[in-house]
Amino acid sequence: MALKTFRPFTPANRFKALPSFDEITKSKPEKSLVVTRKKTGGRNNNGRITCRHVGGGNKQKHRLVDFKRSKRAVIADVVAIEYDPLRSARLALLNYVDGVKAYILAPVGLVVGMKVVAGAEADPQVGNALPLSRVPLGSAVHCVELIPGRGGQLARSAGQLVVLSNREKGYALLKLPSGEIRRVHEDCYATMGQVGNVDHMNVSSGKAGRSRWQGVRPTVRGMVMNPVDHPNGGGQGKSKGGGGRQHLCSPWGQLARGFKTRRKHKGSDRFIVERRKARK
Repeated sequence: MALKTFRPFTPANRFKALPSFDEITKSKPEKSLVVTRKKTGGRNNNGRITCRHVGGGNKQKHRLVDFKRSKRAVIADVVAIEYDPLRSARLALLNYVDGVKAYILAPVGLVVGMKVVAGAEADPQVGNALPLSRVPLGSAVHCVELIPGRGGQLARSAGQLVVLSNREKGYALLKLPSGEIRRVHEDCYATMGQVGNVDHMNVSSGKAGRSRWQGVRPTVRGMVMNPVDHPNGGGQGKSKGGGGRQHLCSPWGQLARGFKTRRKHKGSDRFIVERRKARK
């Protein structure tokens, strides 16, 4: 994927860098694989805001992605690469030999006309899904299951990949994008390759209006609010501590820096071999 830049005729164009969409081959989604998305504006069933900075934006539809790769040992043709408004990755539309269609995440190197298959006997090629026990060591995979049969959960956003570093006692050792090394059962399925749309991290909207199109409303810093609205509000002039000695925190008082939010005794701790940050 490439990015397109613009001549700075306007302030919005000066730093704008948008995707070129060169890899997209089909403009409209498959009707049988989409469902209508009802917008909430960040509000719950009582009408109260539970997720701030959400509202407005263009209409979007959910694409039903087959994260489980439920069709096993059935060859599928890649018939299109499509855009998904609700995720950073691109989607590949598969057409199986029995006529069934499905969406999967489009990895780097997957193009229209290629064939993919999922199953224990599949070759370790881009787009194929197979158990971690059959993946060659050192390979890059994505859309990795945490529990066999649950469907891919790890490394699903644009440009992400997981490296299979070793296998021991029925478990595969995976190096995650965060740097964490984690044990996952070797019967879990993973898709070969790296998630496509690698340049997504370099996209620059250039203007606030593009965020509004995506349903993102403005964010106001707590430091510029009044004390009644935020713990860091108030003070004479600009004051990092909010006019007192308190540290930067959320509107509900949770510390914003240095406060550990992971539970001390979480059940999945036994699967983590090396944490993403070294303990001090």
